[in-house]
Amino acid sequence: MTALLFDLDDTLLDYSTGVEVCWRESCATVAAPAGVDPVALAQTLAEVQRWFWEDPERHRRERIDMIGAWGKIAARALERAGGAGDGLAAAMAEDFAARRRAAMRLFPDTLDVLARFRRRGVPLGLVTNGDARLQREKIQRYDLVRFFDVVVIEGEFGLGKPDAEVFRHALAGLGAAPAAAWMVGDHLVWDVAGAQRAGLRAAWIDRRRGGLPAASPARPDRIVHALIELSDLG
Repeated sequence: MTALLFDLDDTLLDYSTGVEVCWRESCATVAAPAGVDPVALAQTLAEVQRWFWEDPERHRRERIDMIGAWGKIAARALERAGGAGDGLAAAMAEDFAARRRAAMRLFPDTLDVLARFRRRGVPLGLVTNGDARLQREKIQRYDLVRFFDVVVIEGEFGLGKPDAEVFRHALAGLGAAPAAAWMVGDHLVWDVAGAQRAGLRAAWIDRRRGGLPAASPARPDRIVHALIELSDLG
């Protein structure tokens, strides 16, 4: 193994836990004082979220401006709930963003595993989709840049996973060939299938222990349930 690439959200960082709680709290804190039923709005938000993110093209387009995307989700939900008002959706998006930031945590094994690979002298790259500002803030907040020789963020690079050029760009920065490199991530399409199409091997992290779906678009080269299980990767 001459290089190891990691995804960020839900691989190194617990990003998705508490999403619904944060929306419910925003409904109660921001929308309720404006006369909107927070319970009904929260239910509508859950439906709008699923609709908003399930379209792959919209997902790709909107994820590079997450606060803007959350504002659009809030605006649509408020309209359906009969509570649209000037600035209310934007205020909800900002409140939600602050709550998400407060709820995020590195997984307990993240720093130890990254440090182990650094001590072994393995060149490391971080490859993440999403909003350049928010992703950079996460990387700086948790002091992750010290572990990585290359950081590729979709909002900065202009392309995101699963585009093969993203993986090639990261490996070029590490001076590594795809055949001798691994990608580690939680997303079967972006992290696993994308990396494999670019010639890398891919490890899928299944923290929920749900197992590989029968209709999975990819077959990982390795399945782990925690980063610490990668210690013998080579």
